[in-house]
Amino acid sequence: MRSMGPNVNHEGGGRRGLGRSVMTFGSWTMLSRILGLVRDVVLGVVFGPSAATDAFFVAFKIPNFLRRLFAEGAFQQAFVPVLADARHSGGDAAVRQLFARVSGCLALVLVALTVLAVLGSPWLVRLFAPGFDAESGQLALAAEMLQYTFPYLLLIALTAAAAAVLNTYESFGPPAFAPVLLNLCLIAAAIWLAPAMEVGVMALALAVPVAGLLQLALQLPFLWRRGLLALPHPRWRDPGVQRILRLMGPTLFSTSVQQINLLLDTVLASFLVVGSISWLYWSDRLMEFPLGIFGIALGTVILPRLSMQYAEAGREAFSATLDWALRLTLVLIAPAMVGLIVLAEPLLTTLFQYGAFTPADVQAAAWSLMAYGLGLAGFVLVKVLVPGYFSRQNTRTPVRCAVIAMLVNMVLSLTLVIWLFGTGIAHAGLAFATGVAAWVNAGLLYQGLRKEAVYQPLAGWQQLAVRVMVALAAMAAVLVWPAQQAAFWLDQGVLGRVTSLLALILLGALIYFLVLWLLGLRPSQLREPSLRHG
Repeated sequence: MRSMGPNVNHEGGGRRGLGRSVMTFGSWTMLSRILGLVRDVVLGVVFGPSAATDAFFVAFKIPNFLRRLFAEGAFQQAFVPVLADARHSGGDAAVRQLFARVSGCLALVLVALTVLAVLGSPWLVRLFAPGFDAESGQLALAAEMLQYTFPYLLLIALTAAAAAVLNTYESFGPPAFAPVLLNLCLIAAAIWLAPAMEVGVMALALAVPVAGLLQLALQLPFLWRRGLLALPHPRWRDPGVQRILRLMGPTLFSTSVQQINLLLDTVLASFLVVGSISWLYWSDRLMEFPLGIFGIALGTVILPRLSMQYAEAGREAFSATLDWALRLTLVLIAPAMVGLIVLAEPLLTTLFQYGAFTPADVQAAAWSLMAYGLGLAGFVLVKVLVPGYFSRQNTRTPVRCAVIAMLVNMVLSLTLVIWLFGTGIAHAGLAFATGVAAWVNAGLLYQGLRKEAVYQPLAGWQQLAVRVMVALAAMAAVLVWPAQQAAFWLDQGVLGRVTSLLALILLGALIYFLVLWLLGLRPSQLREPSLRHG
């Protein structure tokens, strides 16, 4: 396949450190998540929890759900190991050819799927939100918005294909920055376009495909500069395409359990009181903040490294990379999990309790945020552990783990909704079930890696766990009382709330890391593993 761009040979270059790559990806992701919070604050103030807002969240969730399956989930997890093999055996030319053929096949499938979805949008909305009322117009509004939002799937899937190529060459900045454009588009639509429209929330639906175009356009210059840009050229019989398709089948399910569980939350929440979908959305968005900054960043960075280590038979380095990722997860995600639980109401009050977002909405969303918070470490562990399988092109074990986790979520969700129906906190039961399922999935994935003997924990885990538990207890003890002063948070203005919340977060972090230091933990003990291969 003829290349589009400079003829540059990048073989033989040194690899970036894992820590530096995580910092690069995480920094851009942090910017995206901060803007995502700004976006959600704007949506909460301008639109608030309502039937129309619920309709948009469903119309956006459908392509977003499929995006995480086909783009960030199954597709990337299957594509990256095959790309690593192509680069290892055939260099840039092989990567360029594979990218052209895969992107061509992906575009053909998603164009057809988009046409079907646009034509059948009312039926698709009924499938994802069967509790929507047709007589109130909520169903029709969601179906109309879906016709604008669904093409986003095609654009973002092609963006994910380009990002996979860049990630294989350890270029993580452009893919991590892309979501910033989505947030900016939605913020602009809510502030400037919505007031000029008869149905203001429709502005958000119009902004979604524009964001998809911008995200795709962002990746292309970086591919061109590396000499990897090629026109899509579908070829289904290409051996690389066939391998990706074989890997995607089981991968499609196993990488997407969290999304399937969140989708089940939406389906069941559509039968609950108005606002339940919105409460779950805003609490999920806060939970996604640390998950995106660290979990997705770490999982994205270690997948190409693990794939290369496995291809080069560096089994000891493979295990050491996983061990490093798990230690980093424990040290950084445990305080985030406790923070979300303890500071749930102050977080929601500070960020959202303005305009159409009422104190009652804060209390309702806090219940689901605390429930999601309990599962945060489970969500992150899944992101970290799954690459340990897909880098070796083992897709069967994650599928078995995912099936069990999904069944646990379904049974527990239905049980809690029935038990809590009419109490006003039934939506929190859905969030709790999703978190439990994440822990089940993570536990089974961990056991599988140990059973297959591809991961052997290094020394020092027990001591590290004790240090973290003591530091968490000290942090929680400091934060609990000020977090419970509801009257204080409600009486403060915007500046007072933001200042107080930031002070609490910084105090909690200071106490946590100070206790770890006093107990003997040093940054050098969390240094990334050597790049030598065993």
